[in-house]
Amino acid sequence: MRLSDEWQDYECIDAGNGEKLERWGNIILRRPEPQAMWPIERKSQWEKIDGVYFRFKDGGGHWELKKNLPDFWVINYKDLKFKVSPTNFKHTGIFPEQATNWDFMMDKIKNANRPIKVLNLFAYTGGATMACSKAGAAVVVHVDAAKGMVAWAKENMQLSKLNDRFIRFIVDDCLKFVEREIRRGNKYDAIIMDPPSYGRGPNGELWKLEHNLDYLVKKCTELLSNKPLFFLINAYTTGISSTVLYNILKLTVEKKYGGKVDSGEVGLPISNNGLVLPCGIYGRWQD
Repeated sequence: MRLSDEWQDYECIDAGNGEKLERWGNIILRRPEPQAMWPIERKSQWEKIDGVYFRFKDGGGHWELKKNLPDFWVINYKDLKFKVSPTNFKHTGIFPEQATNWDFMMDKIKNANRPIKVLNLFAYTGGATMACSKAGAAVVVHVDAAKGMVAWAKENMQLSKLNDRFIRFIVDDCLKFVEREIRRGNKYDAIIMDPPSYGRGPNGELWKLEHNLDYLVKKCTELLSNKPLFFLINAYTTGISSTVLYNILKLTVEKKYGGKVDSGEVGLPISNNGLVLPCGIYGRWQD
């Protein structure tokens, strides 16, 4: 388990009964969390909240705010700044458990002692994009099918004062973009991907992780430079083991370039009781 335990502006206060209680700056939010299958011990704390997300039985949900909150606010992770805003699909625009991966990427890039070109696929609001750029990546190409998420990522770029860095923002289907980059002969030293379980591209392209992931990783292997630095896959799909990501990277990137692969879970420490909230899986290759 790799913990994201260096936050100051974020805290997982408690989790249990299928929910989590979080502090985002000075705002307390309560959201569903299927992994939190254990009971809550300190129930009184759960009522002191600024907002709670309720799921509808037939899908979707809505926020019930206990007081007037700003449309968005800003939190810091080390030298990075991110816009936070409760969305109508439960998310807040940032996955705090990914901070451990940001640290890994930043360390690799800072110590590479050469220009590093990064491709970030399914890049969402750009946590990894900003981390790589802040660490000194020569180029970061940020690709996501959702126009609104790419716009949000541009706001995060402004907040983190990375306007003078070379970041390309592209709204596109990730698989189609990779196939075009292969035809163009473009190469990358590092590739990051955070593929959803299911999704559609801007032109209706269908993505299913269990059907498309292995093919996408194989195609991405063709985009790697002669001396790649790292390859990172994140996943949140229920029922998919981190060993699946390990095996895919062993049979593709490691087979071609050597290096080493590791995989496992990412998680957040729970302040109230010292437990850990599991928050997804990762697989990564590094030179």
